Amino acid sequence: MSRRYLFTSESVTEGHPDKICDQISDTILDALLAQDPSSRVAAEVVVSTGLVLITGEITTKANVNYVNLARKKIAEIGYTDANNGFSANSASILIALDEQSPDIAQGVNTAQETREDNSDELFDKTGAGDQGIMFGFACNETPELMPLPISLAHRIARRLAAVRKTGDLPYLRPDGKTQVTIVYEDGRPVGIDTILISTQHTATIGEITDEAAVQAKIKQDLWTAVVKPVFGDINIKPDEETRFLVNPTGKFVIGGPQGDSGLTGRKIIVDTYGGYSRHGGGAFSGKDPTKVDRSAAYACRYAAKNIVAAGLAEKCEVQLSYAIGVARPTSIFVDTFGTGKVDDEILLELVKQHFELRPLGIIHSFNLRNQPSERGGRFYQDIAAYGHLGRTDLDLPWERTDKAELLKQAANTSLSQVMSKALT
Repeated sequence: MSRRYLFTSESVTEGHPDKICDQISDTILDALLAQDPSSRVAAEVVVSTGLVLITGEITTKANVNYVNLARKKIAEIGYTDANNGFSANSASILIALDEQSPDIAQGVNTAQETREDNSDELFDKTGAGDQGIMFGFACNETPELMPLPISLAHRIARRLAAVRKTGDLPYLRPDGKTQVTIVYEDGRPVGIDTILISTQHTATIGEITDEAAVQAKIKQDLWTAVVKPVFGDINIKPDEETRFLVNPTGKFVIGGPQGDSGLTGRKIIVDTYGGYSRHGGGAFSGKDPTKVDRSAAYACRYAAKNIVAAGLAEKCEVQLSYAIGVARPTSIFVDTFGTGKVDDEILLELVKQHFELRPLGIIHSFNLRNQPSERGGRFYQDIAAYGHLGRTDLDLPWERTDKAELLKQAANTSLSQVMSKALT
């Protein structure tokens, strides 16, 4: 029996208060790693009207000006007018930083485990920076192997920022949210039910001063300049049944930190799969790669994406868990939700054999400590908005499908061995 249902994901623009915090946190991380790749960083940021608080734990040999980094990032995002209650030049910036706990550092510096074979392998020497669970996911709904709802929500959010920055829609302001509801039948996307955009804007647009007329102008412009271009290469497009909602409250003039406070790590579902896949609960931004909340989540995505890219499943979710100070995962789980072309147990063995899942191994595989210095001082800040996963605009190591062919061949070999044993 056919099953029809709706699924929704949201994104936010770089000017959303929580995303301001994420970007400042990752700007600090970029600056510290560029000077000292061994920096231990857990940078948290809070923003409110006229205020930025930078706190957390940082241990580094780098010498950076946290105030200047924050002001530069805020200006880059687009908050340059003090009349909006928050701007790069006028905000008060407070610094309250401490060093990483030595109790944590000793477990990360030297993993608290021994190998049965007494191996002194390098990657076993660095333990996980915390306990926790991480998930990675991939599916074949989009070319980037991401769920369609979050992919479209991010596309619209990026486009919303782009037309603001180019001046195509000069009345837009930095804060904004998008939301897309997809119609599914039997697990496959078949239509667009609802598109929602809430965007900060000026009170008037040129000579248009009436609130209703302002909203009508915004809605018309967003459909033409933002929504239609996003669906250019998407097979499923809006139709006459699709609802298009813009600023449902009637206006969105007061926004950014003046309208709502922001906090690092409060948009973890936006950062990942839009709720389509499970989430371990750990945030990414402001954390150096010894924190497995971040690095292991990237490794999970890498494994899941290569499995789907290899044609071994239509959907795949990989879970890892870690103990603080221990290098090797305490558990690994693979689930293809009944779409696997081979048994999930075979895929689990392939993940164990072909993917590096120890923290230092992940760091080396993705070159996570050196990315900022090799990319002109910015890497993590560029993924702090519009998603850490499925990015087609950036060359991210965990988004590569360079192991897909290897997995396909290995799966065929494993399947042949299973069949041979069954016949004997």
